[in-house]
Amino acid sequence: MHAEQMAEEFPVVDVDSDALEAARSLAAHRLPGLVVTDKDGRPFSILPASQVVRFLVPRYVQDDPSLAGVLDESMADRVADKLSGRTVRDLLPGEPPELAAVDHDDTIVEVAATMARLRCPLAAVLRDGTLIGVITASRLLELALTPH
Repeated sequence: MHAEQMAEEFPVVDVDSDALEAARSLAAHRLPGLVVTDKDGRPFSILPASQVVRFLVPRYVQDDPSLAGVLDESMADRVADKLSGRTVRDLLPGEPPELAAVDHDDTIVEVAATMARLRCPLAAVLRDGTLIGVITASRLLELALTPH
């Protein structure tokens, strides 16, 4: 089976898209991440949902998780405030992670190897540099575990 056959339609966001809308899309559809495109619509990076969560948690709590217990639950109330006026680019790490991209004719093992190497929950499927779909880790596992 080739990547093209495994690929599914998937939400895509531009680097300059509204961060709050991207987070809402992740939450509403319970997505592991989003493919991020550049201004020309070419796949640029992957924004894992975990990166959005990381953006929301104060650095001092990330450095010392024991401080999380002394904070009240109002963080949930401040999520919209923290994301308001931000772009998807702001959510990406300073050096955006390498794009987890596979070619349309890559095999299931090649796709799995790319996802494993980059520790990424999804891979963009490209044909001649154009995004044709996305393969999630859960989709890959579903196909790998299905008897043929």
